[in-house]
Amino acid sequence: MTVSPLPAHGTVVVGRDRTGRTLRVSSHPTLGRVVLSIWQDATCVATVRLAEDDVPDLVRALTAGLLRAPEDAQDAEDAAAGSTGGAAGAPAAGAAAAG
Repeated sequence: MTVSPLPAHGTVVVGRDRTGRTLRVSSHPTLGRVVLSIWQDATCVATVRLAEDDVPDLVRALTAGLLRAPEDAQDAEDAAAGSTGGAAGAPAAGAAAAG
């Protein structure tokens, strides 16, 4: 797939997990859509098209992921430090493989 230029209404967020991974967020007001696409270098690997009315739900979900209770934050710090009591090298519960 060839690289598509970013539309006039959009942005690119650089991923931190893999070199060359980006998230393009492009707005298409005339179509009433917002498109989220995941790119690896010059290849689009996934796309989600949202209706404009779905965007507030997405923003709430992203915000809720940042607003954790203090005990959740401590659990996350413990997991990052490897003190969860799990097997060495085992992924944390709910962890997905990178890819």
